[in-house]
Amino acid sequence: MVAEGTKRRVHFFLRAIGFLTAGAILFGGVAAYSSFPKTPLLGAAYGALSGALQGIAISLVIVGTEVFLPRTRLGLTLERAPFFVTLAIKTFVYSAVILLVVGSKLGRWLSASLILGSDAAQVVMRPGALPVQVTMAVAFIVMLVAILLIQISGLVGASTLRNILLGRYHRSRIEERFFLFVDIVGSTPLAERLGPASVHAFLNRVFQIASDPIDDHGGEVYQYVGDEVVITWTLAQGRTAARPIACYFAIQRAIESAAKDFEREFGTVPRLRAALHAGPVITGEVGGSRRAIVFHGDVMNTTSRLENATRELQRSFLASGEALSRVEAKHGYRMTDLGQQALRGRSEPVRVYAVELRAEAQESPTRQRTGT
Repeated sequence: MVAEGTKRRVHFFLRAIGFLTAGAILFGGVAAYSSFPKTPLLGAAYGALSGALQGIAISLVIVGTEVFLPRTRLGLTLERAPFFVTLAIKTFVYSAVILLVVGSKLGRWLSASLILGSDAAQVVMRPGALPVQVTMAVAFIVMLVAILLIQISGLVGASTLRNILLGRYHRSRIEERFFLFVDIVGSTPLAERLGPASVHAFLNRVFQIASDPIDDHGGEVYQYVGDEVVITWTLAQGRTAARPIACYFAIQRAIESAAKDFEREFGTVPRLRAALHAGPVITGEVGGSRRAIVFHGDVMNTTSRLENATRELQRSFLASGEALSRVEAKHGYRMTDLGQQALRGRSEPVRVYAVELRAEAQESPTRQRTGT
């Protein structure tokens, strides 16, 4: 069975190629229109077809590298390099591809031959027949912008970057959100045993493994705090298929799948604790030289206190009644009512539930992913 993360990456890969190719077709048709004054429509048609071939060839390499290479050993090594080193290497490689496909006589002749045949291709290879320099300039600009956006989104998060660029939270707004706090159990004694460098590698590996399940379930990483990751959904995003609950168990499964690697490298397998709560927060941009989108409200504090309560109540996953009342398709999970619990720092008690997978859901990964 194909993993959800793989499906998501393939879908993005196909959409990105389609989008970039459509842009290349439009640009190729417009640019070539005036290059054939006697037959401008035929010139535009040729330009569009040539743009399609060149767009597919270039985007296959660039998009394929950006989507699939990071999952490989080489990709992980490249992503760990300094930002400008990674940017320089990608720019060099992608520029070479653009030069070969668009700027070289071989690339243009192959493109023309595929469309018109080898004899007719000589007609459009004459100097000035097509605006090669302009095409290359546009391709380079699009490539640099795409690389920068991809690299920056990896640093701040795709959702945060998109919201900042669109100015969605220039003015703060009230939102109903889910917050899932996932904590790694026993990281302090592990740090004492392994040392800071190894425990950093350990935590980084856990967070990398958690990344796919979070993306698969539409979650947004708000922040990493020590050995804890804070994940959030809007009410509309998280309600369907109990996504915040399903996300936690998907992370747990992903960690279990990598148990042998953890045991071999660190001598231990990560164990998780988590807490889920939901309610209204104020969402908005803050900061000057460094901008960020932050959430303010009692929901954050309550979720943190709920996560602390997992130790006292000896449960691995606790959810508030407020959160569970807002999600759909909960019947794949067993909810044990632990009653009203007084949480540290809160004057009012909170109805708390321990959440576990039902036995039949444990046996069915498909049902477990969807929360049904």
